[in-house]
This record gives sequence, structure tokens and C-alpha cells, in this order.
Amino acid sequence: MSGLDVILPVTLADRFQAHGVRVHELAVPWNHDQFWRKPFPFGNSFGHLVLHLTGNLNYYIGAQMADTGFVRDRPREFTDANPPSKEAALRLFDSAVAMVVQTIGAQHPDDWSRNYSAVGTQSPHRLAMILQCDSHMQHHIGQMIYLTYELQRQK
Repeated sequence: MSGLDVILPVTLADRFQAHGVRVHELAVPWNHDQFWRKPFPFGNSFGHLVLHLTGNLNYYIGAQMADTGFVRDRPREFTDANPPSKEAALRLFDSAVAMVVQTIGAQHPDDWSRNYSAVGTQSPHRLAMILQCDSHMQHHIGQMIYLTYELQRQK
């Protein structure tokens, strides 16, 4: 194995684990009602972003790479009128992140360049999809940071 064969999966797994930790850090000040409330007439609640990231990872990596059988209901990620508790939503998110880390670790060096296709993406191979999911998480973590600032401002 070359250096890249070793460092690539470790680095990618570290990124997803760090994202998971960051979401938990940002979720600390939110109570259940705040977690699900949209503070602006546009955008999403913190909780719905957690559900969205969970669905994204479970579909693009779980169903498409790890063959988990996950079936995604993307609209419900944003509109669930009876969402789970904050703690339950974060547990589901943690399970998705753990699955991603496990899937990354299970990739053989040749797997990264395997063809990839799924509804909603143009990523041509597995590595591109993993990077897209990483970027997607970072994007929504940025929104969570903004939502947390707004929550603190309103206190």
C-alpha cells in the first residue's frame, strides 16, 4: 500500500468525525422547541438540517456504497410535522456518521475510482461523492453556526 492508500481513508474519516463533533457542539444550547423552530421565515430549523444531513449520508453513502437499503424521503427531512426529540435526531445523525466512517474504512484503494451514480448527483466516482458529502456537511454546519448566533442574539 502506498502512503495515499493509507492517508486518504484516515483523512476522510477524520473529516466526517470532526463534522459530527461540531454538530453536537452547536446543538448544545438548543432546547427541543428551539431545535425545531425556524428562526427566520426562510431557511430551516437546526433540527431539520440535522435530519437532512442524516438522510443525505444514509442515501448517498449508505444506500449507494454500503448497500444499507436505506430509502430516502427527502421532503420529510424539512417538513416532518412530528419530528423526533433532539436527542433521537442526534442519535440518528451519529449512526449515519458512524456508517460513513465504517464505509470509508472498508474501501479498497481501487474502490475510490469505481463508477458512481445516484439520483441528485453528477459525481462520477466514489471519491467524488464522498468529497461532495463532506462539502455538503460543511455547508450546512455553516448554516447551523449562523442559526446558533441568531439563537444567542435572541436571548
